[in-house]
Amino acid sequence: MTSNQLFEKIENSSPIDFGDIFSKSIELFKKVWVQGFVHLLISFAVMIPLLLILYIPLFAVIGVTGLESGFKDYAPPSEELSIGLILLYVVLAILISMVAGALQFGITAHFYRVCRQVDLGFSENSSYFMFLKGKYLGKIITLSIAIFGISILAMLLCYLPLLYVMVPLQLLGVIFAFNPDVSVSDLVKASFKLGNKIWLIAFGLIFIASILSQLVGMVLCFIGVFFTASFIYLPIYFMYKDTIGFEDGEAQTSNTLFVE
Repeated sequence: MTSNQLFEKIENSSPIDFGDIFSKSIELFKKVWVQGFVHLLISFAVMIPLLLILYIPLFAVIGVTGLESGFKDYAPPSEELSIGLILLYVVLAILISMVAGALQFGITAHFYRVCRQVDLGFSENSSYFMFLKGKYLGKIITLSIAIFGISILAMLLCYLPLLYVMVPLQLLGVIFAFNPDVSVSDLVKASFKLGNKIWLIAFGLIFIASILSQLVGMVLCFIGVFFTASFIYLPIYFMYKDTIGFEDGEAQTSNTLFVE
């Protein structure tokens, strides 16, 4: 699908129905909850090493000797050195956050494709890391930087705009998943264009799905959260399907695209 076709479909899309999308999301969740759990485990597998890297500078500053002696013989660095280390740590934290965000973005995008395969009755045969290599890797990194920048700007504007941009940023993942060859700028424009059109219902669906996934997970002895976490993505998938939809040729080749 080209950028012009994408914008045209958004412009001509019909209103979405809250109840219809919510009920379809529950039915699809019954079929994809295992895949949702697998994607969550993959996310943990790639995120945890990145998060552990953040502790390396802390151990370098504190020192192994200081840890073993309970800090009794530890001499803190000078003020200038402390400021420099803090700035270095902040830069490192930002870089790791963006890399982690890009990896999570790519894994979530693949989950949307799994949702389509199951929803349309195709076999699940695409690679979990299909978006984390080749030409798509650079694109998801750029999209991750864009999401980070938009979020920071929204927070600087007294946080309230963050509620508004939350919907377009959530839609950005599913739009990319089914239109990976569209340029980054057009993907962002499309997400805001669609977000503006369905914002109220989309916000309600995302909010309810998030609360429900957490409550049901906590009822299931808290560990259930790991199995219900993916439910939040299903209304977003159906928002895309019911507004932009899939081209006939794209749907027919869905089960052979990006096969490893």
